[in-house]
Amino acid sequence: MLMSLIRWLEILAFAVFTYDQTKSALWVASLMMLRLLPLSLFGLAMGALASHMSRRWLLIVTHAGLLATSFVLLIVSALGAIEVWHLAAASFINGLVWAGDMPLRRALMGDLAGHGRMVQAMSLDAVASNGCRLIGPMLGGLLLALGGLPVVLLCTTLLYLPVLAALGGLVDPPPTDAGASKATIRDVLMRGLRAARESRPLKATLWITVLFNLFGWPVLSMIPVIGRDQLHLDARGVGLLASLDGIGSLLGALTLTSLARRLPHGPVYLGAVVLFLVLQVSFAWSHHVLLTGAILFVIGIAQAGFAVMQPTLVYNNAPADRRLEVMGLMTMCIGVGPLGFFAIGWLAQLFGAPMAALICALSGLVAVALTWPLCRACFETPTAAERQPKPVSGT
Repeated sequence: MLMSLIRWLEILAFAVFTYDQTKSALWVASLMMLRLLPLSLFGLAMGALASHMSRRWLLIVTHAGLLATSFVLLIVSALGAIEVWHLAAASFINGLVWAGDMPLRRALMGDLAGHGRMVQAMSLDAVASNGCRLIGPMLGGLLLALGGLPVVLLCTTLLYLPVLAALGGLVDPPPTDAGASKATIRDVLMRGLRAARESRPLKATLWITVLFNLFGWPVLSMIPVIGRDQLHLDARGVGLLASLDGIGSLLGALTLTSLARRLPHGPVYLGAVVLFLVLQVSFAWSHHVLLTGAILFVIGIAQAGFAVMQPTLVYNNAPADRRLEVMGLMTMCIGVGPLGFFAIGWLAQLFGAPMAALICALSGLVAVALTWPLCRACFETPTAAERQPKPVSGT
């Protein structure tokens, strides 16, 4: 929860500051691109590293690095020397830590909750993160309006202290596979790829993840640009606008927590992505603050369906002994996001942010239609035998 609060506070504050300094939608999108790039580059590497050392100490060291980064930015900002490239470097460093946190945390949550309660566990994770995602943009906009970027960085620096205290209370789980400690990055990659190749539902889930991160999620980086230029909002107004999809995501995740056992996971997952892309078209055309806010609220509900069902389907469809590897592979699929953020930023420079959002939405819908036979495979349910550990062969 604390890391989600810090992350969304920073994303909003960094985006508004960058756009005010550069008037460039491409620069705004590039900050998010740099935050996501390590997911594709180092997602599996972080998983392999975790198999060679204490997960607890890996998390403590990496998050202590984030505290140091935030403190350095605070000093530079207080001296009046902060520049956009400082924020770009900090975004990349944050992405490095995110690349290791995402697969490890979700795999551990799945192991604790068990197969039967996986949806509830992921719903709880989504409730926690989206609750902070709701507060983060509003708080970021408020702090920017009150004291500028130094106040924002002071807040994030202080929030890292309870994060480290919480990590100090973790206990390393006992190893479940004697060969895991000897796994190389190539081993991890090959085991994950084999699991995906052997399971149509898993392959479909990962492919839909790629589509969403290429054509859907990047549009949210345009909220500060559209809020400033098309809706003429100040920093506080942009923060409130950016929090509305977080409200929708929070309520959507709460709803899924209570309805999880009665809902088909695959249809909810694919339907959420299609709904997100359709609403993205309306978001691009809206020139009214209230209408834009309502669209973002429903987009948040759709995003909750995606966020809850994605790790649930990946965890449930993966063989029991390859879940960490497949979670790392999922992180790599999320890591295609930088291409989407670069594309929407480049399109926004050429045609404006609304037209860029429209082009990405239509491209995503066309991609779903062209690959429908693969996408609908996420509706299938793996057998109990397919979830069992597979015999190890080759590497």
